[in-house]
Amino acid sequence: MSVLQVLDIGLAILILAVAAWTIFTREIFASVAGYVAYGLLLSIVWIRLFAPDVALTEAAIGGGVTGVLLVMSGARLKGAGKASAGAAPSLSLCLSAATLAVLAAAALAAVVLSLPEPAPSLAPEARQELAATGLGNPVTAVLIAYRSFDTMLEKIVLLLAVVGVWSVAPDRFWGGAPAPLGRANPDGALLFLDQILVPLGILVGVHIFWVGADEPGGAFQGGAILAAMWMIAMIARVAEPPRVDSRWLRLALVTGPAVFLVAGLAGLAMAGDFFAYPIGFAKPIILFIEAFMLLTITATLPILVAGPPRWSSER
Repeated sequence: MSVLQVLDIGLAILILAVAAWTIFTREIFASVAGYVAYGLLLSIVWIRLFAPDVALTEAAIGGGVTGVLLVMSGARLKGAGKASAGAAPSLSLCLSAATLAVLAAAALAAVVLSLPEPAPSLAPEARQELAATGLGNPVTAVLIAYRSFDTMLEKIVLLLAVVGVWSVAPDRFWGGAPAPLGRANPDGALLFLDQILVPLGILVGVHIFWVGADEPGGAFQGGAILAAMWMIAMIARVAEPPRVDSRWLRLALVTGPAVFLVAGLAGLAMAGDFFAYPIGFAKPIILFIEAFMLLTITATLPILVAGPPRWSSER
């Protein structure tokens, strides 16, 4: 058994232990911390599976943005007096849930083990047409060229999620701003972290977006990192959540899907099909689309974390 195999087994055991801790702990912050650690460990798993694009997404979303969202949600529930532990679930309910989880895992394992060897894949066909897109990263080519309509719909789903969050606000608060994410007087350590981490995070996010056409990365990973930096600034109270009726905010939320749709319609005139790219111009058009998707993702994720408006528009 090689050293890497030993490390992989240790990583698998550690992930199972962290998952069990996250499930069984009764304290909100501890369970959220376990969830964040679980997401970061999964990103290492994706690296070991030679999927760096998925690893970047898991680290940014599973270990970062979602963790912040759960921390803020837990704090607000506790402040509202709605986060009591409650009665422990019955033994029969625990056994039923455990049995269902084991059956689902067994079914998934059976499907994976029953796949032919080698497993069916469209990777050769995707790589064969990769040169026509001008892209060096096959993941970006699949997302923007081969399944562009699905990718556009994913951004529209994010936009609809924002609309859903805003819709739960009372009418008297409509047009106002969400509640601040941090305390009125943040600690000096938090301010120092904001001053050090946010500029570096912005550079990393822009870099990951820019190299995403040819290397692991892209608009979603870069946008998630930029969104996390904005959330850190809001937690440190260096920046405040914007008002939901801000024109610049609404433009940032819709510009990604809008530009994506316009580019798809332009394909009818320029290349003869919806979401088709003219030969020789595919890469510049894709980078143009991704730049606006970066803006939308950067704006959407923090707004989802900030929640509905809680202050009236007159304040």
